[in-house]
Amino acid sequence: MQNSQYEQQYKKKVIDFFDSRTSYDNDYTIHRALPLLDLVQLKKGQKVLDMATGTGIIAIAVSQIIGSEGKVTGVDFSSVMLAQAQQKIEELGLQNIELIEADAEYIDFNDESFDIILCSTAIVYFKDIPAALRKWYHFLKPGGTVGFSCCSEESCGAPLIIEICNKHGISLTSINEPTGTPEKCHHLLAEVGFKDIEVKTQQLGFYRNLEQAKEWNGEWFHPRENPLLQVSSEQMAQLKAEYSQKTEAEATEQGAWYENLTFFITARKV
Repeated sequence: MQNSQYEQQYKKKVIDFFDSRTSYDNDYTIHRALPLLDLVQLKKGQKVLDMATGTGIIAIAVSQIIGSEGKVTGVDFSSVMLAQAQQKIEELGLQNIELIEADAEYIDFNDESFDIILCSTAIVYFKDIPAALRKWYHFLKPGGTVGFSCCSEESCGAPLIIEICNKHGISLTSINEPTGTPEKCHHLLAEVGFKDIEVKTQQLGFYRNLEQAKEWNGEWFHPRENPLLQVSSEQMAQLKAEYSQKTEAEATEQGAWYENLTFFITARKV
């Protein structure tokens, strides 16, 4: 499959995944987003870009800080997510948020348009993270701040899926691999030219109900490759069964642990 064809299919799968989440906001999704705001210097009148804004959790919180003199631009390619965001914006009577339905990885803005650019937990979905960071660098005003969050390579159940597939000769790479350590995040930003890079770590993992945790639908998100697309239905059934057995074997009385070590990263354009 040609790379461009795979990317189109992958992006459609991501859109379909988020479009299916018609009740996205909960304690978990909110609490993993808002810590990013504690690390940036938000002020009245600023211009802020929220990439992959989703239901506007970050955008709405920012808009209430920067006030009517400022403006938030939220970009996302899920119409369902944006509809949820728009409903909340209207209920709150906010006038300083613009929502744009577009692919956050490819949208363009004029150079030096924003004081702050934020992206909560979505940068790993991008095919070319270094290219996205270079664009964000240009979008920022001198002295502007970029802030994003991401998970460790050991998070989100990926290691167990990778382990089981490797036993069957199927080589998978976690979507979290490019930004999966503080050192990798620091390197990506430094290569672009960002300074004053800081990485804060927070464990957001939790125990899941065992019966729910044992179920893996066979999906694998990765912006550049997915070897599981070539797996037969019989082999996929075997992989799912092994995943279920391994999850049950590793569970405790509290349930199945869902690792979610999260990095909150900020940096400055000189």
